[in-house]
Amino acid sequence: MKIMIVEDDRTIASILAAELTKWGYSPFIISDFQNVLDRFREESPQLVLMDIQLPAFNGYYWCQEIRKISQVPLIFISSRTENMDIVMAIQMGGDDYIQKPFDLNVAVAKVQALLRRTYDFTENENYLNVGSVILKTGESKLLYEENELDLTRNELRTLELLFQKKGTFVAREEIMVRLWEDESFIDDNTLAVTIARLRKKLKNIGLDQLIVTKKGMGYSVTEEEL
Repeated sequence: MKIMIVEDDRTIASILAAELTKWGYSPFIISDFQNVLDRFREESPQLVLMDIQLPAFNGYYWCQEIRKISQVPLIFISSRTENMDIVMAIQMGGDDYIQKPFDLNVAVAKVQALLRRTYDFTENENYLNVGSVILKTGESKLLYEENELDLTRNELRTLELLFQKKGTFVAREEIMVRLWEDESFIDDNTLAVTIARLRKKLKNIGLDQLIVTKKGMGYSVTEEEL
């Protein structure tokens, strides 16, 4: 899962990123503090770690800007220790608060707990993601922001293959082979119906651009379309 680190102390940012990488996350560090929101849109992280004192605009400002377009979980990081600072961070849209200097184990534990609460999965559960879209293969569900979709067997297997090969086009024949795995006969018409139903469901939660079709190549899911 992608974690965006907005911290102007490069040492702290690098240490955090290294530790999160050890735990299997995909952190990236912001270096352009004038265009934090643009980078957020480009990367679609599943969680944000935000310092309060930043060059140009402070963390409160960027949190409010992010909240205009997303409810992604956000944890403030700050050396400020007054209770009013913590209250302000929560009121501005933050979900948690980490005081500097902090223990790396505590920071990771807070990240893990917030991700579990937000996306409702355990660390051992199988899931795939495309940007902030989460596919819970163990429960046949798709999560996007505060929305949850229940998927049929064919819908799940189709999305599972597309998510596994995100960014590339998957031929119709390859998808049908995946759907045949339980020995049920799937023809081209059945696949078309499955894709059509999926698109209708996805459109209802604002993901009408998730599945891309290219004639002669097949289907794809890509973060660039979100």
